[in-house]
Amino acid sequence: MVACWEPGTQYNLGDVVEYEGHQYKIIQPHRSQGDWTPPCTPALWGRCPDNSCQGGGGYQPSYQQPPPEQQQQPLQPQQAPYAPDKPWDDHKTQHVDIPHDEQKKNWFDLDDERKKQLEVGGGLVAGLAAIGGGFMAYKAHEKSEEQKKAAVWALQAWLKDAQARTEAFHRDGPRGPTTWVLNQGHVIPQGAIQGGEENGKPLFIARAFHDGAIMLGKASPNLKKGGAIGYKKEEIPLDTYEILLGNPQAVRWVQAAGKINVASLGARPVEGGKEDNGEPLYIAQAPYKGNVVVGKASAVLDGAYVTYNGGEVKVKEYRVLCYA
Repeated sequence: MVACWEPGTQYNLGDVVEYEGHQYKIIQPHRSQGDWTPPCTPALWGRCPDNSCQGGGGYQPSYQQPPPEQQQQPLQPQQAPYAPDKPWDDHKTQHVDIPHDEQKKNWFDLDDERKKQLEVGGGLVAGLAAIGGGFMAYKAHEKSEEQKKAAVWALQAWLKDAQARTEAFHRDGPRGPTTWVLNQGHVIPQGAIQGGEENGKPLFIARAFHDGAIMLGKASPNLKKGGAIGYKKEEIPLDTYEILLGNPQAVRWVQAAGKINVASLGARPVEGGKEDNGEPLYIAQAPYKGNVVVGKASAVLDGAYVTYNGGEVKVKEYRVLCYA
């Protein structure tokens, strides 16, 4: 007989519980809390189809089942499960179908014949419209046509990679304590990790491709397009971005200042973004004007750069998101 889920209980790998007539299998070991019921925590529990957990069957992540309204977490009132029509797989900026063996190449690594194929029949020219959509808007008028094509190619590679990662998350559940998944608009998915708070409303952690880099930022139902990143002292709104999901007990914020020395953090930082030269960017939060805002830090930047009120500001002392 399967035991009923209870708060204040340590659950480990292999554990199966019953809650409101359904069985759930553990994804991430944790100690349960009163508001972390299985339907509300898809990063921790996977729902078993037809209560088949004990029979050796697989399980389905519980994000496929909307939780009862009275059990929504208070800081996440507008969170919702992903719809079954795969919204992460339909983007107006996705025009180029990049084969897996080409995803790690940049535009300048391709031979002339392959470039011609993409320009004629692969949607690359149509993808240039994304320059006006925020992904590559910074000084686009100064870029050569080849540079624009290279940026479009990199954007398509990021989208393709993000779509595959999100598809795997929905199919198999999380493979670690945190997962980046593709998201659109103002609806925040269940399991999003809160990164801060602005004007009394929660901010979640986001990232997106921009001008050849994967920049860090924030997501919230209260933002103009749902997501925003900081770049060159500007806050850039985006409706297509990745959002960080995970087990909140598997991560912690570690104090830092100035340029990051990863070895001195005493913990491994959660994977964030990267500059266009490959320099890693780490997830940061910092107090600013009575808020706790989200942004980026690195071994090069002398402080955290966080987005606020349409701009990007530097804060000397901040915290970095690390694995617990």
